[in-house]
Amino acid sequence: MARVALVTGGTRGIGAAISLALKSQGRTVIANYATNDAAAESFQAETGIAVIKFDVCGFEACEAGVAKITTEHGPIEVLVNNAGITRDGTLPRMRRDMWDAVLDTNLGSCFNLCKLTFDAMRERKFGRVVNVGSVNGQAGQYGQVNYAAAKSGIHGFTKALAQEGARYGITVNAIAPGYVDTEMVRSVPGDVLSKIVAKIPVGRLGHAEDIARGVSFLTADDADFVTGSTISINGGMHMY
Repeated sequence: MARVALVTGGTRGIGAAISLALKSQGRTVIANYATNDAAAESFQAETGIAVIKFDVCGFEACEAGVAKITTEHGPIEVLVNNAGITRDGTLPRMRRDMWDAVLDTNLGSCFNLCKLTFDAMRERKFGRVVNVGSVNGQAGQYGQVNYAAAKSGIHGFTKALAQEGARYGITVNAIAPGYVDTEMVRSVPGDVLSKIVAKIPVGRLGHAEDIARGVSFLTADDADFVTGSTISINGGMHMY
């Protein structure tokens, strides 16, 4: 029986590429989304991947979503925490609601969904968790103290949870994408984007599929000796 995989923010951009990659692995994929019904319906029609709408910020909403998936498809054994937003601004201009929104969506969602799926993974002695961080969580970025804090938190969260899951056959890893050619990055002003690309040694933005290939590796059944790791997929932009 195919393993059930949940990808948050899984109907657009990097998340859509991850959902498709996991489907090609033979997983039963469910793609979560938050607001864009039209995009989700189009994605489902084009790919045959089931979609589910719930707010990853809310624990009760996540609880209901996980329960629905488990009832309809079976226990979640592969979890990709990909959902993320930005609310950029320098600290003097950043409001508390901008901070809260980014921390709740990008980092809080990892807690919510890991908390709600971890016990079932322990019982089945198998689990693959991949949390999507960011190069800006590793290196920092001007005007993104909220985003950098949330993504940096993901990397620490990943290492700590990996230690809890290892004895139960659960691996917990992170991917740290660099700048990827998605709708979010394309919204950056052209002159700023050109400066960003100039700092990438391979000379281009990443593709969503570049990130998806990393997730495919980490979620494979035989990737059981890789845990607590962060794979940086950034074209050489940040090396450490």
